[in-house]
Amino acid sequence: MIIDLPSTSTSAINKALVDLRDSGGAVALGRVLTLVVVTDDAHAEDAIEAANEASREHPCRVLVLARGNKRGAARLDAQIRVGGDAGASEVVVLRAYGPLVEHGQTTVVSLLLPDAPIVAWWPGAAPEDVANDPIGRIAQRRITDSAEARDPRKALEQRRATYRAGDTDLAWTRLTNWRALLAAALDQPPFERVTSITVAGAPDSPSTELLAAWLAVKLKAPVLRARTKKGTGVQSVRLERSSGPVELVRPDQNVATLTQPGQPDRRMALARRLVKDCLSEELRRLDPDEVYGDVLREGLPKVGTKVVTVRTAQAQGRLRPPAETAREQAAAEVESARVSRAMKRAKPGEPAERVGGTAVPNDEHSENAPDRGTASTGAVASARPAAAGRGAAAKKSAASGTRTARTTTAKAATKAAPAKRAAAGRTARRTTGGSSS
Repeated sequence: MIIDLPSTSTSAINKALVDLRDSGGAVALGRVLTLVVVTDDAHAEDAIEAANEASREHPCRVLVLARGNKRGAARLDAQIRVGGDAGASEVVVLRAYGPLVEHGQTTVVSLLLPDAPIVAWWPGAAPEDVANDPIGRIAQRRITDSAEARDPRKALEQRRATYRAGDTDLAWTRLTNWRALLAAALDQPPFERVTSITVAGAPDSPSTELLAAWLAVKLKAPVLRARTKKGTGVQSVRLERSSGPVELVRPDQNVATLTQPGQPDRRMALARRLVKDCLSEELRRLDPDEVYGDVLREGLPKVGTKVVTVRTAQAQGRLRPPAETAREQAAAEVESARVSRAMKRAKPGEPAERVGGTAVPNDEHSENAPDRGTASTGAVASARPAAAGRGAAAKKSAASGTRTARTTTAKAATKAAPAKRAAAGRTARRTTGGSSS
């Protein structure tokens, strides 16, 4: 349900929220935080969609401050979304015009949930110092996205210069799967020191810079940055060790191949993460991301600004051609599809046939059967009379045993009868004699 409030005020918005709670149920209760989204009017819907998906994991009140044209008279248009139009949250869209564009904090403060943490998110261009921004000052967590900046590398340097505890970047969150795979590979023997690192990625990918900085900080080894085509993101990582390199290559931005000495190559899904997934991950924690802070402050200076081409890195033996990895992946996918088709065409073996309580194998599916069909029919036919004969013999033997047992019992009873009658007579005479005396 969507309720439009044109040319309104924050008090009228609060009153509308209370009326909705009274008429439609407790839609404003059970929220764990307030998510303040600061964007422009043109990109507001994309941000709302991502916030709605993230709210299914983290129920919250979403306040979207969509800044409009700064010229003209001051005006505040609002929109309240609940139910199916708001995921598991309630969304309040605030479109500010004129002088109100520069006073977003005053507009937002009266709509915050009481005693709930505040998270601020800039899905597009962010202020140079988010911690000192009017919205950033009231938030415990401040989320930016360097990938949306005009110059991602410059944006990272700006984040580094103004970093405060509680800052984070979705360019860093997109590396979670890369970091997990590389850490798992190094946790396996042999536990050798990494002597050099090569990271290949696009020049417009801040995630590539952060990944190289993270490896430089944690492994304390020199890093070489190789430049790929724009828009390809992170493409490969190569870790040199004395026993051989560890390589994680993603030539098509969907499937990556992990290569380790002494182990078969492994293919795994490693597609670019969606904004809603990254936002959900960041909302799981409200404490400062200390690793991200160390990477910004210590890792970026170690990486430097020197970047070589892919051909130069290949000539130095520091990088394997991505086309070679792509061909190997294509061949592996063809082989996997062939095996899958063969398994679907194969007929499963029939269960064993039981005759007379004994399992008789079905020779029709046996690889060593000389004549399929006739041999199995003869085997089953010969097994049935044999089983029937064994059953009749067993019954005859059981009957004979029963008759023998009955005869023996009868003879024993006949022999014991005179002795029992004599004993009974003696007992009677003693009883009679005793009574007469």
